[in-house]
Amino acid sequence: MVERARAFTGTPAAVRDAATVVLLRPSGPAFELYVVRRATTMAFGGLYAFPGGGVDPTDRPETIRTDWPTRLGVPPDRAHAVVGAAVRELFEETGVLLAGPIQQPDRTLSDVGTADWEADRAAVVARELTLTDLLGRRGLRLRDDLLFPWARWITPEFEPKRYDTWFFVSLLPEGQAARDVSGEATEATWVAPTDTAGLVMLPPTRRTVDSIAAYGTMADVVAGASRRDAATPVMPRVELTGDGGALLHIP
Repeated sequence: MVERARAFTGTPAAVRDAATVVLLRPSGPAFELYVVRRATTMAFGGLYAFPGGGVDPTDRPETIRTDWPTRLGVPPDRAHAVVGAAVRELFEETGVLLAGPIQQPDRTLSDVGTADWEADRAAVVARELTLTDLLGRRGLRLRDDLLFPWARWITPEFEPKRYDTWFFVSLLPEGQAARDVSGEATEATWVAPTDTAGLVMLPPTRRTVDSIAAYGTMADVVAGASRRDAATPVMPRVELTGDGGALLHIP
C-alpha cells in the first residue's frame, strides 16, 4: 500500500459500487463471524475479508424496503443495486441465501445446499440466471430485512482498483450452512471477533471487526446497526513520511 501511494501520479481510478456481508452465527452466549482468506491470485490476495464483490448490472431486486436510499445515502436505483449485490454475492460465495416464500414473509429458507440449488447457484455465478429470476421461478422473495447496514468505505485514491463499499451485517439463517464454494479463497472459517488479532486484514475489515467485537450478542449487534451511519463514506488517507514509511489516517 505504501509503495502504491508513493508511486501514484495522475487521475484516480473510477470508483465502482460494491457490497460485503459480515455473516454471524451463535456460539454459546456470544457469536462468531465468517471470514475468508482471499487467494493470492485475487485482488488483496492473502488477506482475510468478508464475502462480497462489485455491483453487477443484473442486481436489480424488485421488491425491497423503500428506505434503503436514506440508509445508504444514494439514489433509489443505486441503493437497490447495492442491496441486490450484497444478497447475490453472499449466495455466490457461501451458498447462503437470504430469501423466503412470498406467502410467508417472516420465514427464511432452510437447506439450500442440495444439488438443484447448487445448479442454480452456479448459473447465477455464470450470469446465465439472475437472482431475481431465480427467486421468481421458485416463488421466493428477497429477505432484505435480514441485512443491516453497518458502514461505508471508499478505497483511497492511489489504489488502481477503487470501490465504494457498503458493509452489511446479517445472521446465518437457521438450517443453512456457509461453505467455501467460490473458488476465490484458500481458507474459510468461523471465528470469534475477539480471536482475529492474528488475521491480516485491510483497515476497513479490521475496523469493522473491532466495532462488532464491542457487542456481546447477535441481538446487540442488530440493535447497534440501527445507530450506525452507513450513508457517510469513510476514505482512509495515507500520509507519506520522510523515512520511507507512511501514516494511515482514518476519519
